Amino acid sequence: MPRLQSNPGSNPFPNRAGTVASGTNWMFALRALRSRNYRLFFTGQSVSLIGTWMTQVATSWLVYRLSGSAWLLGIVGFASRIPTFFLAPFAGVWVDRWNRHHTLVVTQILSMLQSFALAGLALAGIITIREVIWLGLAQGVINAFDMPARQAFVIQMVEDRADLGNAIALNSSMVNAARLLGPSIAGVIIAAVGEGYCFLIDGFSYLAVIASLLAMRMALVQQRSAQKPVWHELKEGWSYVTHFVPIRSILLLLALISLVGMQYTVLMPIFAGEVLHGGAHTLGFLMGASGVGALAGAMFLATRKNVLGLGRFVAFAAAAFGTGLIGLGLSRSLWLSLVLMLFVGGAMMTQMAASNTILQTIVEDDKRGRVMSFYSMSFLGMAPFGSLLAGALAHRIGAPRTVMISGTICIVGAGWFASQLSAMREFVRPIYRSLGIIPEIATGIQNASALQTPPEE
Repeated sequence: MPRLQSNPGSNPFPNRAGTVASGTNWMFALRALRSRNYRLFFTGQSVSLIGTWMTQVATSWLVYRLSGSAWLLGIVGFASRIPTFFLAPFAGVWVDRWNRHHTLVVTQILSMLQSFALAGLALAGIITIREVIWLGLAQGVINAFDMPARQAFVIQMVEDRADLGNAIALNSSMVNAARLLGPSIAGVIIAAVGEGYCFLIDGFSYLAVIASLLAMRMALVQQRSAQKPVWHELKEGWSYVTHFVPIRSILLLLALISLVGMQYTVLMPIFAGEVLHGGAHTLGFLMGASGVGALAGAMFLATRKNVLGLGRFVAFAAAAFGTGLIGLGLSRSLWLSLVLMLFVGGAMMTQMAASNTILQTIVEDDKRGRVMSFYSMSFLGMAPFGSLLAGALAHRIGAPRTVMISGTICIVGAGWFASQLSAMREFVRPIYRSLGIIPEIATGIQNASALQTPPEE
């Protein structure tokens, strides 16, 4: 992988990943920002993602206001994510072939146009559930290409591969800082002037990330030629994912959590309106609390020295996430629900970001796009089925009982993943040695700790 061009003179983070100057722990937690291209991306995305979260909350509230139906909330969530399930594996093949930088510019422009379309219909007062579903489908198609390209592009923006885990953690921090601000801002704007202005702000926010992408100075990267049929490369990627135990185990747990657990966000308007007897502001507070917890989890990961120990954190976070969902289903107090949302958000983000970091560390570079497309399929592609399941189940037994069942299943999944850690270590240990993460000649204790916290930590 060729290095990207950079400007060392403008670099405010002079130390490499392995060293931390005394009194500069905060700089160590931000070490991926030493890379100019990653700084640009981080800045542009920080603005754009606030708009994205505003649109997500505004869409849920709009559907709930127009229909009052938990089932339709599930349908809209299904429509916006189902394209990822079917298209992401094929998109991963093309991401491994295409210029990822150019791909992201195109997907961001298309996403901007989609947000402006939502804004135009909402502000004109003619938007219906049908338009929301069709535009959600369009965004889902865009995301099927955008997410694997975005995930695979991170390593091209970071000049020192040792900073990769930190970059992924900072990405998660960025998403969740936006998750904190976006819903809170959306709640105020919806209450004041309606959902349409949230969509409009989101459309303009894409200009920031498009500008940051265009401002990058990219080194020439030799694109892989399309010598094999798409179907053959798709089969090759699928075989790699299903036969490599660590990747397979991580993706299976992520798919389970996405299917049954992460759909609590779809039901948040019901918790805000019916369970807690609030309105748009209550929804904003609940989503904001989840964002605070997720931000804390992501920043915790950003301060870690390396990938060692993350396997155990994945299992623990999945169990904690399920426990938080059970508590949320039992709560009838706004303050208790806010505390539980902090817990749920932190556990969810820790599990997701730690899984991403392990995957990005151990995957072969020539299969990165395809593996990250299956990551997208597990994370986003399973979500539409979860949305339908959550909407249908909540319609029959209520939202609180639905999230309690979901939480129980997440705890069972965490127990299964914990049972796989021993087998995963056998595959991951040689990769960690080859990357210098653990010494070539390791002690018995270190050998037994490839996916657990080493003694010095």
